[in-house]
Amino acid sequence: MERPQKMPKVAKVKNKAPAEVQITAEQLLREAKERDLEILPPPPKQKISDPAELADYQQRKRKTFEDNLRKNRMVVSHWIKYAQWEEQQQEIQRARSIWERALDNEHRNVTLWLKYAEMEMKNKQVNHARNLWDRAVTIMPRVNQFWYKYTYMEEMLENVAGARQVFERWMEWQPEEQAWQTYVNFELRYKEIDRAREVYERFVYVHPDVKNWIKFARFEESHGFIHGSRRVFERAVEFFGDEYIEERLFIAFARFEEGQKEHDRARIIYKYALDHLAKDRTQELFKAYTIHEKKYGDRAGIEDVIVSKRKYQYEQEVAANPTNYDAWFDYLRLIEAEGERDQIRETYERAISNVPPANEKNFWRRYIYLWVNYALYEELEAEDAERTRQIYKTCLELIPHKQFTFSKLWLLYAQFEIRCKELQRARKALGLAIGMCPRDKLFRGYIDLEIQLREFERCRLLYEKFLEFGPENCVTWMKFAELENLLGDTERARAIFELAVQQSRLDMPELLWKAYIDFEVALGETELARQLYERLLERTQHVKVWMSFAKFEMGLSHGESGQDAELNVRLARRIYERANDMLRQLGDKESRVLLLEAWRDFERDASDSQALQKVMDKMPRRIKKRQKIVSDEGVEEGWEEVFDYIFPEDEMARPNLKLLAAAKMWKKQKDVTEDDEPAPAIASEPEPATDPAPAEATSGGD
Repeated sequence: MERPQKMPKVAKVKNKAPAEVQITAEQLLREAKERDLEILPPPPKQKISDPAELADYQQRKRKTFEDNLRKNRMVVSHWIKYAQWEEQQQEIQRARSIWERALDNEHRNVTLWLKYAEMEMKNKQVNHARNLWDRAVTIMPRVNQFWYKYTYMEEMLENVAGARQVFERWMEWQPEEQAWQTYVNFELRYKEIDRAREVYERFVYVHPDVKNWIKFARFEESHGFIHGSRRVFERAVEFFGDEYIEERLFIAFARFEEGQKEHDRARIIYKYALDHLAKDRTQELFKAYTIHEKKYGDRAGIEDVIVSKRKYQYEQEVAANPTNYDAWFDYLRLIEAEGERDQIRETYERAISNVPPANEKNFWRRYIYLWVNYALYEELEAEDAERTRQIYKTCLELIPHKQFTFSKLWLLYAQFEIRCKELQRARKALGLAIGMCPRDKLFRGYIDLEIQLREFERCRLLYEKFLEFGPENCVTWMKFAELENLLGDTERARAIFELAVQQSRLDMPELLWKAYIDFEVALGETELARQLYERLLERTQHVKVWMSFAKFEMGLSHGESGQDAELNVRLARRIYERANDMLRQLGDKESRVLLLEAWRDFERDASDSQALQKVMDKMPRRIKKRQKIVSDEGVEEGWEEVFDYIFPEDEMARPNLKLLAAAKMWKKQKDVTEDDEPAPAIASEPEPATDPAPAEATSGGD
C-alpha cells in the first residue's frame, strides 16, 4: 500500500517588515555594468612570422569555412565571408572559385552576383566583370540593378559604344520608365540629341502615359525644336483620342502655346478640350482657361469662360440631384442666353423628364414651371405654335387631376389658344378643366375671359355653375351681383344679394352684407338700406354693425336745410342709444367701451355739449383686479391681474338691487318667526354683491 505523498513544507517568514536598505532593479543592472560581468575578453592577437605559419593559419581558416558550408550550404553569408577572406589573402583564383561554387548553389541570388562583380571590378578584371554582367543580365534580365551597374561600368571605362549596346539590349526588355529616362540622359551627356529623340519615340509607345508625352514635348522645346514640340503634342492628342485623353495634356499644350505667344492657338486648344472632354474631367482645365483669358483675353472671352464654368457646375448639380428644379431653372436661363435652339430644347427635355417622386402638390409646384417656361420659350422665342400646344397638352395629361391640379396652367393654355385665335379650343380646354377639377381660380379665369369677349350670357351660366360648386363663397355672389348691376339689371342684382344672404353658411358674411348695403345706398334706396341694417342686427349684435349703422344715418345729412342735418344727428344718436342698451344687456364690456368712444367722437363733431356730457357720464373707469388661473383640468395655478371696466350706469342700478335683496331677507325672517313663537326683530345684512366694489350693509327692519 502506497503512502500518500506529503506536501513540502513552506518556510515561514517570521519577519515580514521591509529591509532598511532597499535594492532596486536599476541598481542591480548598474552594478553589473560597472563590474563588466557579461563582457568576454577579446581573443588574443596572432602574429604570423613565416610562410609555414601562414600556410597553417590559412589551412585552419579554410577548414572552418568549409565545415560551415558542409553544415548549411544555403546560408549566403558563409559563401560571401569565405570569398571575401580569400580575396583578402590575395587568392583571386580561389575567391573566384568560391563565388562560382556559390552561384552553382544558388544562381538567382542577386547579392552573390553583385558582390562577385564588385570583386572583379575592384581588382580591375574588366573582361571578367563584363562576362559576369553578361551572364547576370542573361539569367535575370528583369533585375534592373544589373543593367544599371553594367552600363555604369562601361561608361566609366569610356566605352560609349559598348554602354549604348548594353542600353539597347536593356530596352528590348521594355523596362520601367526610369530606365528609359536613364538612357535618354546617357545620350544627352554625349550631345546625341537625335539618338535621345529616337529613344523618346520608342519610350512614349512602350509607356503610353500622358506625362511621358509631356516630357517628350518639353524635351523638344528645351532643345529649341518648337515645331517638333508642337508636333509631339498634336500626335499625343491623336494617339489618346477622346476616350483616354486627360485634361493635363491639353493644359500643357495650351501653356506651351502661351509660352510661344500664340494666344489664339492656346484659346482654340482650351475650347477644343472643353468640347471633347467629359464635364467631370475639366475642373483644372476651367481654372487654367480662366487664368489665360484674364491675362490675355478680352471681356467677351472672359465671359465665355465663366459661362462654360457655370455650365459645368450646373451639370454637376443636376447630376447629383435631378429633382433640384432651382438648379434646372438657372441652367436653362444660362443656356437660353446663348441662343442655341437645339441645345435649349434638349435641356428642357432633360429637365421635364425628372418627374417628382410623389403625387403631392408641394413636390410639383416648382416642376410645373419648367413646363410653363418651356411653352413660353416655344411660343415667344421659337414661335412654334404647334409645338407649344403639344407641350401644354402633354403637361396637362401628366398632372394627376384627381388628386390636385394647377389652375394657372389651364388658364395659360386657354390664353395661348386665344392669342392663336382659337376661341373654341380655349373654351373647350376651360370647360374640360371645370369638369375634371373645378376650382375657384378656374371659374374666375373663365368668367373674366367671357367678360372680355362680351359674352354676358355665358358669364351668367358660369356664375350659376360657380355658385352650385361653392355656394358659401361670398366673393362670387358679390361679383355676380356686380355684373348684373353693370348690365343695368338692378332687380336681378338685388335678387342675387337676397339669395346670398339667405345662405346657411358663408365664408365672409360681413363683406356680403356690406356689399348689399352699399349697393342699395348707391342706388339711393335709403329705406331699403336701413331695413338691411335692421335685418343684420337681428342676426348679430356686433359693435361694428351698430357703428356702421350710425355712420350710415349720419351720412345721409346732405340736404341744404339745417333741419335735415339735425334729423340725421338725432337718428344717429338714437342708434347709439339702442346699441348701448343692447350691449349693456349682453354684458359685452369691451364692445361697450368701443361704442361709447365712437359715440363721444360723434357728439364732439355734432358740437352738442349737453349730449356730449351725457356720453361722458356714461364712460367707464378702468380698474385692475386679480383672478384665479384655472387650468383645463380644473387645477388652480395661481393668480393673474386683469383689467375691468366699471360703468356708472351699472353703479346707479346696484343700490336698488341691494335694497331688494335686503327686503327679501327680511320677508324670509318674518315668515319664520310667524310659524314659531314670537321673537323680536333682528338686524340682518344682505348677501355680498358679485361686483368687486364693497356692498353697503342695510337694515332689515321695515
